[in-house]
Amino acid sequence: MVNREALTARATALTGELRARGVELVALTFVDNAGIARVKAVPLRKLPSAAAWGVGASNSFDFFGFDDVITGGEHSLGPVGDLRLHPDLDALTVLAGQPGWAWAPVTKLDQEGEPHPQDPRALLATAVDRLAARGQRARMSFEIEWVITGADAPDDAKSATAGPAYGYARLSERADYLRALVSTLDQQGVGVEQIHPEYADGQFELSVAAADPVRAADVAVLTKETIRALSHRHGLKASFTPKFAPAGVGNGGHVHLSVWDGARNLFSGGERVFGLTPVAESFSAGILERLPALLAIGAPSVVSYLRLEPHHWAGVYTAWGLENRETPLRLVRGVAGNRETAANLEVKCFDLTANPYLLAAALLFAGMAGVDEDASLPEPLDVDPGTLTEEERAARGVERLPQRLEEAVAAFEADKDLAAAFGAPLATTIVDVRRAEIERFADASPEEITEAQRWRH
Repeated sequence: MVNREALTARATALTGELRARGVELVALTFVDNAGIARVKAVPLRKLPSAAAWGVGASNSFDFFGFDDVITGGEHSLGPVGDLRLHPDLDALTVLAGQPGWAWAPVTKLDQEGEPHPQDPRALLATAVDRLAARGQRARMSFEIEWVITGADAPDDAKSATAGPAYGYARLSERADYLRALVSTLDQQGVGVEQIHPEYADGQFELSVAAADPVRAADVAVLTKETIRALSHRHGLKASFTPKFAPAGVGNGGHVHLSVWDGARNLFSGGERVFGLTPVAESFSAGILERLPALLAIGAPSVVSYLRLEPHHWAGVYTAWGLENRETPLRLVRGVAGNRETAANLEVKCFDLTANPYLLAAALLFAGMAGVDEDASLPEPLDVDPGTLTEEERAARGVERLPQRLEEAVAAFEADKDLAAAFGAPLATTIVDVRRAEIERFADASPEEITEAQRWRH
């Protein structure tokens, strides 16, 4: 039950601190099933009421598409009903790049104070709890890639920064922008690990420190929106789309994860290949086996599949390998002497149209299913799977991942473990939203798809 008295008292105490830091408004965000961060905002004086009683929001947000079209579905109530958005006061953050504002992610409850069965953040918390019941915990982080253009550039304009891929020239040209971005994130408690120019013109990548899965998903949302805000303040626009232009290199949203037993990282020091423990191997195998279904969560848009091409470091085959950037599962061991803390699994086939809460939850559920099945990994690949012949891939059990969203949706529907973990209302609604987008782009060209989605995420 919601302890409204305690929440009121705590939020009231926080308002004094926030007011002293110049905060006047608090943005309350949730991410919908199309991967769009939606928001309600309250004046600071209303924070205690919001914390205790929530802020009203329609159930229909579960059915919003990327283009704001509301689809129907088995569990849709249309315009009827009300949810309450309760800010997580532990995650409340003063926005250093947006003076006068603070931010908090929300939990969705109904009017009786019961959890909303389609709340992605609550689903992730449930996955974390189930892993904890096994005596384990996970650490995760999301890589953020984006492309910048001039703020007033037409939608088909080229990026605002050219220069060599990964080149210092590109960093130098945008040094003030990047410095301000990292400084702002640091003030907001986001631990930036590195930032650099990426492959495509105007493309950058930012990596943050690993955290518990709910915090990692919160940080992914906060980081994206901070990049968007700072870009605007520097006369730029930021695009996180998987394909900025049909012929270009796309933006990924890779996930790094590790599983721990107390202070021990189970991805290091084990007796299995490359030092994996049996739990880490089975956890990874559970993810690998379910990658086709997981793409419906982690590559959830039609535009996602324009990025998933061989030889683009996107990981489009059912394979894994040690430091192999062309397999969707890349085992990162880390430097000798530091592997006990550094070893982790990078999942490369996802992008930033994904809802990070849904994606993190799906990865945990898939991994735990693999452990329950005592699943084993196939032989690792030490080559680019795209360079193998079809016969060689078949001999190694390597298959192409779904090349269209409808294939991933079918795999998701067929996966009983994920469907059960998500619950029928949420799993069904995700499929409804995906199929609406598939229908929206049924006859669209790659150019039309990229143009429609360039600025939505």
